[in-house]
Amino acid sequence: MKASLKLFDFTQQINYKTEILAGLTVAMTMMPESLSFAILAGFPPLVGLYAAFIMGLVTAVFGGRPGLISGGAGATVVVLIALMKTNGIEYVFVAVAMAGVIQIAIGLFKLAKLIRLVPQPVMYGFVNGLAVIIFMAQLQQFKTVVNGHEAWLSGTPLLIMAGLVALTIAIVVIFPKITKAIPSSLVAIIIVFALVFGFGIHTKTVSDIASVSGGFPPFHIPAVPLNLHTLNIVFPYALIMAAVGLTEGLLTLNLVDEITATKGNGNRECIAQGSANILNGFFFGMGGCPMIAQTLVNLSAGARARLSGIIASLTILVIILFGAPVIGRLPVAALTGVMVMVAFGTFEWISFRIFNKMPKQDVFVGILVAVITILLHNLALAVLIGVIISALVFAWESAKRIRARKYIDEHGVKHYEIYGPLFFGSVTTFTEKFDVINDPEEVIIDFKDSRVADMSGIEALNKLTGRYHKAGKKLHLKHLSTDCVALLQNAADVIDVNIMEDPNYRVATEKNYSI
Repeated sequence: MKASLKLFDFTQQINYKTEILAGLTVAMTMMPESLSFAILAGFPPLVGLYAAFIMGLVTAVFGGRPGLISGGAGATVVVLIALMKTNGIEYVFVAVAMAGVIQIAIGLFKLAKLIRLVPQPVMYGFVNGLAVIIFMAQLQQFKTVVNGHEAWLSGTPLLIMAGLVALTIAIVVIFPKITKAIPSSLVAIIIVFALVFGFGIHTKTVSDIASVSGGFPPFHIPAVPLNLHTLNIVFPYALIMAAVGLTEGLLTLNLVDEITATKGNGNRECIAQGSANILNGFFFGMGGCPMIAQTLVNLSAGARARLSGIIASLTILVIILFGAPVIGRLPVAALTGVMVMVAFGTFEWISFRIFNKMPKQDVFVGILVAVITILLHNLALAVLIGVIISALVFAWESAKRIRARKYIDEHGVKHYEIYGPLFFGSVTTFTEKFDVINDPEEVIIDFKDSRVADMSGIEALNKLTGRYHKAGKKLHLKHLSTDCVALLQNAADVIDVNIMEDPNYRVATEKNYSI
């Protein structure tokens, strides 16, 4: 039975077999990534696993949509590296908890809708850049430590590693053609593990990255002084972490919406993320956010309900408590092969097919966002820059669309029928449309197909009114929408214009008038 599309009904019908197998696969791919990010930031390895368990469980149960997988993500960890080096891990826990508070506030005030401001070219750039990052991260597994320095594998170890990765990829690609009853990623991990263990092949394993053995996440109040100095240190990191986590999370949520043809709840996801991060701060976790790679692993395995995320997080906890000796022997090559296929599936290949059909500015924005994502690993900054450039391009293009139809009626009154929005970008073109010196004594500006959008538009009308008044002529405004009238009335101290009322016309948004 396929999972229902109802998002928040816990009584929905679930394909338990698919959900459990998908959850196990997600746990296998999440563990080495969480360990690697924790080690990269200088945290104890278990801090990464605790984050994967707490983030995964809380967001799976209370998050904004089924199928979304959260854990100790690199995007948020990167933000905390500098704080860890300068002030230590106790301040990191405070920053993680504070980031959670900020995220909850954003969800409560229903600000998740701001993600709608992210254009499609930015989404393409974000996803493609992230796919490259996921792929490049796997190349690190082809390195080893020699005399305290990293070096690329060579000779037999390189051939073994490459061969096992290639075998994993082949199984992931071919197995679904045989059956889709079991996730191909999990099958690949099991087969490669069996080969390595059965033939005694010497290759890099999870235990070579770090120990995964430990206890239940302990309750821990961060040992930092409660004063303004601590707040000044921690708040900037908390704010950036909250922004990065929500940016990646809400973009991932939108991506899952597209893949599953369902609708998630962004505000609910913000609250769930924030709650999970607060728990991380008090239970020895490094915090995190939704992980696009593991989410795609989950979806590709056929999961569509919350159960897979719950299973994944509980599996990580069981491994921490009991399964470390077995999981520690998993070959990294198998996990690397799975993640390479995730990177391949993440990339929006359709963006190449429509490359020559997109406006040049959209192509530029998409490439720029991808490059910033790859070079800086700063997803929030990349998306922000993409949105700003897209907004400026839109403003420029909209500014060029304003135009005026001019005519003089039988009473000798000159009419200017304005088309397009009057805002900061179009005021210059708007002003150039009027011939104050040669116009008759009475002029009407018709805004039936236009609107005054901002203070710059009001100021443009104010200056235009002043020019006509100085020339001894009368200027009227006609067919203003109710919001435009309200805008002008609010600025009554700044501008004095004559607003004409048409008895056959009510508001500009109603389509009961004739042109």
